[in-house]
Amino acid sequence: MSDNTILEQMIRKLRTRGDLDEEDCSAIRALNPVRRVYEAPAYILREGEPPRRTCSFVISGLAFRQKLAANGARQIVSIHIAGDFLDLQHLFLHTADHSAQALTLLECAEIDRDALQQIVMERPAIARAMWVDALVEGSIFREWILNIGRRDARTRVAHLLCEFALRMEAAGIAEHHRYDLPMTQEQIGDAVGLTPVHVNRTLRALAADGLIRREKRHISFASWEAIRNVADFSALYLHLDQASSRED
Repeated sequence: MSDNTILEQMIRKLRTRGDLDEEDCSAIRALNPVRRVYEAPAYILREGEPPRRTCSFVISGLAFRQKLAANGARQIVSIHIAGDFLDLQHLFLHTADHSAQALTLLECAEIDRDALQQIVMERPAIARAMWVDALVEGSIFREWILNIGRRDARTRVAHLLCEFALRMEAAGIAEHHRYDLPMTQEQIGDAVGLTPVHVNRTLRALAADGLIRREKRHISFASWEAIRNVADFSALYLHLDQASSRED
């Protein structure tokens, strides 16, 4: 993928977050991204270290953010897909407060941090688009806290599956609520606060009840309304109206 193609992908994403004029787009096109590929589970960012001199924009593949407890227990706090920025949170911070790793083979555009800081300070529309993107991430974080803290295992797992369906569709990498979920049961468990055994049992129960279909890592739903009801799922927190006019 050429630098121009990468930057056009970034422009398309930011235009889902705000109105950019041609001068804004030209400023983005003047950036000099460096394409980098990470093999899973390589670290892109490590908690406690100074942020890198670049910020990552996901071109393809999946990544996840995580935090570790003192006893080594891991909590996955978010999943990131094509079109997501991985570390805008650290654009103006001095120390990384979490780690980010490749979940699959991950291709990123690495953008110079100083150049991004400059473009944010000089182009208000770009700053607003990136701010909206960070606000949507915050909304998703809040929903994940609710999911882990106040929903049972069946609802937690179903909710996660529903979220991935809509986010992947919005990113253009899935359709009709069908997608590949390249996560182990341990990783799903770390995202929803369950053991791998409990995740396995829950997935089997959802499949036995006809709510999901699984073929290896391919996920689909017999009835979107049925799985939404089980998942206590509303797409409001995803703010998809920022990306399209489609109602879910």
